[in-house]
Amino acid sequence: MAVRERSGTSGPGQGPVMVVVCVALATVVAAMASLNVALPDIARSTRASQTQLAWVVDAYSLIFSSLLLPAGALGDRYGRRRALLIGLAVFGTGSVVAMTVSTAGALIVLRGVLGLGAALVMPATLSTITATFPEAQRPRAVATWAAVAGGSAVIGLLATGLLLEAFSWRSLFALNVVLAAAAIAGTLRFVPESADRHAPRLDAVGAIVAVVGLVALVYSVIEAPNAGWLSARTLGGIAAGLGVLGGFVAWELRQAHPLLDPRLFRHRAFSAGTLSILVQFFAFFGFIFVVLQYLQLVRGDSALLAAVSMLPMAAAMMPVARQTPRLAAHLGARNVCVAGLVLIATGLVMLSRVDATSSYWLIVAGLVPLGAGMGAAMAPATTAITEALPASKQGVGSAVNDLARELGGALGIAVIGSVLAASYRSSLDLPGQPSALAEQARSSLAVASHLGGAVQAHAQDAFVSGMRTALLCAAVAVTLAAAGVAALLRNHGIPASPASPASPSSPASEVSEASPVPGAPGAPADARTSDELQPTTR
Repeated sequence: MAVRERSGTSGPGQGPVMVVVCVALATVVAAMASLNVALPDIARSTRASQTQLAWVVDAYSLIFSSLLLPAGALGDRYGRRRALLIGLAVFGTGSVVAMTVSTAGALIVLRGVLGLGAALVMPATLSTITATFPEAQRPRAVATWAAVAGGSAVIGLLATGLLLEAFSWRSLFALNVVLAAAAIAGTLRFVPESADRHAPRLDAVGAIVAVVGLVALVYSVIEAPNAGWLSARTLGGIAAGLGVLGGFVAWELRQAHPLLDPRLFRHRAFSAGTLSILVQFFAFFGFIFVVLQYLQLVRGDSALLAAVSMLPMAAAMMPVARQTPRLAAHLGARNVCVAGLVLIATGLVMLSRVDATSSYWLIVAGLVPLGAGMGAAMAPATTAITEALPASKQGVGSAVNDLARELGGALGIAVIGSVLAASYRSSLDLPGQPSALAEQARSSLAVASHLGGAVQAHAQDAFVSGMRTALLCAAVAVTLAAAGVAALLRNHGIPASPASPASPSSPASEVSEASPVPGAPGAPADARTSDELQPTTR
């Protein structure tokens, strides 16, 4: 059956369409970060090791980021409503099954299934908005989309904390089921079908090669604490992953319609913005993975209190983000972006100094510069991505911005979580304890906490030591990125234009750039030009 193409005509059902796609968007975005709050509960229930906990979180982010571009292309070509329904069905079904499992391995697999569903849902929500709303209403609609994408991560953390006060971690997947079911019902009732008959064929080979390379790389990093960082398995796996990704670049250079055109990175501002976004979310998601375990398992906070403890970071981020365009106009966007990255590194260094008895005010002293730095760095970085490209390539900028954010988060959890696990295992010294007991304690702090007494105390000290090492590694990565951004943008300033992000999950340049521009994902086909049929991320 042919899919009818819409071009943004007005209609009485736009309000319900907006509500439905925002519910769908909030469902998949909240799932990215919210499970971090439940990691101690999951570890106690499934006896998951520290490495398995990293996989529980990262299986979702890795599959989500790897399939984001091809899933968006499929939705554009074969129907966004169809992609939305399939994605929500996969997400909801995976969540139903996840409520029944009792092992970490099964939970990891199902989190990957949820990531597949999310990859179909997220791009379809924005494309549905841009295909449904007329041009005059589109900026406000996309602004609402960006605000929901930004706020959902924080709301997800708080909702998880509340649920865990009364129920087990399985209740989080029950919430997923309820939200997915509501979004499916709303999609069937209110969301019209739309597709782009001019969309080029999907670069299936490129998509498969990219997924294989990313999975090989992340798998090798996460498993490094078990296999050894210098083992043939780890080094060979990392080399293989990088080699496959190199093959992906070579393949894409030969395609008329590549999934991601490597030539874009010849733009120094584009490369600088992408690097900055990737490293910001590398640090942010890695930090969240570590600190929420510290708050609950070392300080003894409840899940809800741990989630609420993160609010000073958001409180610092919001006002700085609102002032960033003004600061960029006076100081230069390059300086603001680099200063933001330096603030992030400073916050991570301060947070690396906490221990089991530290005052919460020391934690706040690290959260504030971390949040302020993200608020300052995100908008100039996103502007660098969008302003480096002509109007016909703004869809490319939006897609790369999303990809850098999700991929940075996946790599952050992999690398920082792996450093934490390796340091924890090597630092945990249990003289006089039976070898079987010591091995249980080394698997994760949550398991060691069940053993109580001296074992728990030693395990907490080892975890704090590992957390310090991991956060310092993150700070070094952000510092190097600041130097790289400064070098790339030397004598090449970023336009001090538009946009301030709503939160760590949603660069607000998508508010003004993502949809109204012809050629963006979901833009009306009749607004495209022949120039836009040249290589893009689709």
